[in-house]
Amino acid sequence: MEIGSFTFLSPEGFSFDNSSTNFLWFQDMENGYNANSKKRGRNETDDALINQELKNSGFGGILSSILSLDEEAKQEQHQWFTESDQEIVSFFKDNYKEKVEEMNDYFDQKQNENIHYSELDELDYSRNKRARESGSAVIVAAPAAEVSARSSDDVGPSQSGSGSRQQRRLWVKDRSKDWWDMCNHPDFPDEEFKRAFRMSKGTFNMVCEELEPVVTKKNTTLRNAIPVRQRVAVCIWRLATGEPLRMVSKRFGLGISTCHKLVLEVCSAIKTVLMPKFVQWPDENRIKRIKEEFESTSGIPKVGGSMYTTHVPIIGPKIGVGAYFNRKHTERNQKTSYTITLQGIVDQKGVFTDVSIGWPGSMSDDLVLEKTTFYQRAMSGHLQDVWVVGNKGYPLMDGVLVPYTHQNLTWAQHAFNEKIGEIEKVAKEAFARLKGRWSCLQKRNEVKLQELPAVLGACCTLHNICEMRNEEMDPELKFELFDDEVIPENNLRSLTSVQARDHIAHNLLHHGLAGTGFL
Repeated sequence: MEIGSFTFLSPEGFSFDNSSTNFLWFQDMENGYNANSKKRGRNETDDALINQELKNSGFGGILSSILSLDEEAKQEQHQWFTESDQEIVSFFKDNYKEKVEEMNDYFDQKQNENIHYSELDELDYSRNKRARESGSAVIVAAPAAEVSARSSDDVGPSQSGSGSRQQRRLWVKDRSKDWWDMCNHPDFPDEEFKRAFRMSKGTFNMVCEELEPVVTKKNTTLRNAIPVRQRVAVCIWRLATGEPLRMVSKRFGLGISTCHKLVLEVCSAIKTVLMPKFVQWPDENRIKRIKEEFESTSGIPKVGGSMYTTHVPIIGPKIGVGAYFNRKHTERNQKTSYTITLQGIVDQKGVFTDVSIGWPGSMSDDLVLEKTTFYQRAMSGHLQDVWVVGNKGYPLMDGVLVPYTHQNLTWAQHAFNEKIGEIEKVAKEAFARLKGRWSCLQKRNEVKLQELPAVLGACCTLHNICEMRNEEMDPELKFELFDDEVIPENNLRSLTSVQARDHIAHNLLHHGLAGTGFL
């Protein structure tokens, strides 16, 4: 501790005797220290007086002891700080040396590993180089002659000495197209082609010719357009097999996103171009032939078609998911099922004449029927003398003929149900061939909900083309339908239709057309 020069005086020293020499410095203070020339002399006199006073009062020894102790404490503290700094510096130096040695050892080890793997790296490099050389065929670049011509035209006098500019090149991943090239070869067996694409080469060529004006794309400076046949083949193979897009990509040597885009484009083209030609309500001459065919096989007159509704599994949408929940399928499969409906009317050969696509799977068959254009034509009276046969999931109404559903049936009613069941079977077998030929309808479809109508419409159109051209389906592709029939609450909606059904049942029994299956 540092102590100032203030003196502690004894009580005896505070005698206000002006003649005492001990208080001469008080007199100097009273004089105000006005004499600058005598200032140093008075200070020396004051110090002498203070020292004399300390000696007289006995405080001099104590003050000197305190000062010496304070000086020793300062020296000890300085020495401690000096030693601590030296210890810290030596610690960091030792630690730094250890880290440097560890890093040197690590780098030596990595260098040895790099030397060990250098031969493998050279092998990989050589393989990659060969792969790049083999893929150079798909690298699209401007011809050398064109480059030189452009460089001579574009480069000015000041740039002519620098040479031609380097042209940009587009790198395309080299994928194998061997499988498609093999299928597209003229010598490829027709049976193998039909097994892969569910149709013969002739039918496939006809579809390509019909779609060519819509599907064709132009070549660009970067790459050549995908041919029409390959575009159509990607879509048909995807619909036929239901395989994931990565498998389609491997088969045709195209990117996954490209395959997905091609499937949607071709399906949309089929729905736009081919569906109006091959899926249409029959005209008068054709409806007459259909009636004759059905009457010759069943004995029921004026039947113009057979109707059925099936469900296609989908991924549950984010909006309105409850509307697509299928309770019957969920109970049967023991897992949550979401579906959309596909309702259609077929002729005696199983060819679709009317389809309704995309209504939620929670709707019953009769509710889906009310949303169709066929229902609107029937209610407005445009279907005269034409019956469309449906199962017990549909109501009996003008234009729709269904079997009896109540208990305790008569012989005539049993006979009618047996004969009308044969007509129902035509539609059910047609839908079974539809799902068997196009396997994408059997499993949960990954296409977006708004794009599904185009896909399902393309499947129905291609089904009609195959049926019209008598393309036989492989028996191994046979599919069994599992669609539940729910009797509607109001299944009798027309008194005229009730009387007409009873009359048909009576004629079947009494004219020997009912058979003996109901006995």
